[in-house]
Amino acid sequence: MFGGELNHYWRTVVETIQDGVMIVNTEGRIVTVNSAFEIITGYSRDEAVGQLCSILGCSACKLMREGNSCHWCIMFERGKLKKQKCTLQHKGGTLVNVVKNASVLEDSGGNISGAVETLTDITDLMDMEMQIQSYRRALQEADRFHGIIGSSAVMQGVFDLISNAAMSDAPVIVYGESGTGKELVARAIHESGTRRERAYIKVNCAALNESLLESELFGHVKGAFTGAHRTRKGRFEAAGGGDLFLDEIGDLPIATQVKLLRVLEEKVIERVGDNQPIHTDVRIISATNQDLRKRVHEGLFREDLYYRINVIPIHVPPLRERIGDIPILAQHFFQQLQVKSGKNIKTLSSEALDCLIQYPWPGNVRELKSAFEYAFVSCQSDTILPQHLPGAISCGPSQSEPLRLAPESLDSIKKQRLVDALRRANGNQSRAARILGISRTSVWSQMKRFNINV
Repeated sequence: MFGGELNHYWRTVVETIQDGVMIVNTEGRIVTVNSAFEIITGYSRDEAVGQLCSILGCSACKLMREGNSCHWCIMFERGKLKKQKCTLQHKGGTLVNVVKNASVLEDSGGNISGAVETLTDITDLMDMEMQIQSYRRALQEADRFHGIIGSSAVMQGVFDLISNAAMSDAPVIVYGESGTGKELVARAIHESGTRRERAYIKVNCAALNESLLESELFGHVKGAFTGAHRTRKGRFEAAGGGDLFLDEIGDLPIATQVKLLRVLEEKVIERVGDNQPIHTDVRIISATNQDLRKRVHEGLFREDLYYRINVIPIHVPPLRERIGDIPILAQHFFQQLQVKSGKNIKTLSSEALDCLIQYPWPGNVRELKSAFEYAFVSCQSDTILPQHLPGAISCGPSQSEPLRLAPESLDSIKKQRLVDALRRANGNQSRAARILGISRTSVWSQMKRFNINV
């Protein structure tokens, strides 16, 4: 069979495809290979032909040789292989992840004269799968609380307040600058509270004018105003038994504030155009980036409503007040965009990370995320350097070794920072916590995690 020439057209096809093709005889000696085989395995055609196929160190064949089968190859026993995932030993010593398909070859008399195998290189797919798995593991780390990232002392305090507030039906208000993650805090309160199985409804009080906002909150009856062609439930009714999140409550019109105060005091609403009271069971979570006490003094916010919604205040700190969380946030956004973009960006330079730590972040966490989105667009190499960051953040070119933001390397950074802080604090965990800007509990848990003894 192998003495004759292959059909010219089939030879062209075999040499064109990106899958490696190998033909072996019944002894397992390689008879011929194509160009893709040379690329995948590192062996040239001259080096491979005449050698036993065992030079490839196929993991599937190894398993077969270690079994009790009378056949030297699993493929000859089965007659064919379909989508067998395995690894090969590249000539250079590295492992190559492949998907193998194979079938025995029979002559006209039905006698087995050899076998043909195709090899599809899936190394890039496996690398991407590992990145996704790494990202999923990162989402489960202790530095995250219901999607909120932070290990600093101030954020640990926020997490404690969220957990306590979630167990109460009292109104909660979340204060914080734009981009600090107030909506994430509101969502965390709902998800960790007793109402988590019920509805969670959001209304942006700054996005609608007064008449539309009242209809949105309380609903309306048919004919209540021009365009009200049918009766419609409002957000209070939709959130029945659950939580209603009023974002930017500081922009609520005075007239709507009066109606909201009645809802909080009497637990009833009235649809626009109707006077029929409807009982409601809703816990109010509100948020604002404004100073409500100042707006009360200016006559822009009712004092009685302020005291009614300010029962459990939670203040989310700006990013500049928790710089210890920047490396963790950087890792999170880096991994997220690495998977989303599909670009071959592997590292963030230490100089770029220094720039991120030194920048004051007026736009807070939202601006940090935008900075990484910009960097992934501007970076055309495998390393993000300072010049790839937005202009306001960039600190100039980098010359030193890159800092790899993989989970294991970030752990190394955390461990070294902890060791340095403990050394400066002479082993005092409370002082080390203040140096790092994290809680004493975090210091203790990290010491245990990294097996550090004082």
